[in-house]
Amino acid sequence: MAAYEHLYIVTYDISDTKRWRRVFRLMKGYGDWLQLSVFQCRLSRKRHAELVSLLDGIIHHSDDHVLIINVGPAETVKPSVVSLGKDFDVVERQPVIV
Repeated sequence: MAAYEHLYIVTYDISDTKRWRRVFRLMKGYGDWLQLSVFQCRLSRKRHAELVSLLDGIIHHSDDHVLIINVGPAETVKPSVVSLGKDFDVVERQPVIV
């Protein structure tokens, strides 16, 4: 049985270029890059907690801002999205190679 996962939109505003790069590299390991500082992630509770903890250790709380929006259960969510330009596809479940 697959882990119970939710779909998240993660967006961030990081004031320092080095920290922004660190957050960007971290996020590439957790989701699909949508736009400059926006990712779509399909996460279990454990992976969500892990991501939050890692982000919390990178950002400067007085200067940076990260939003993690829970869209709902990944298997059944049907987001209402207006996408101009490139197509928007909800991230599909993929095997994780460790």
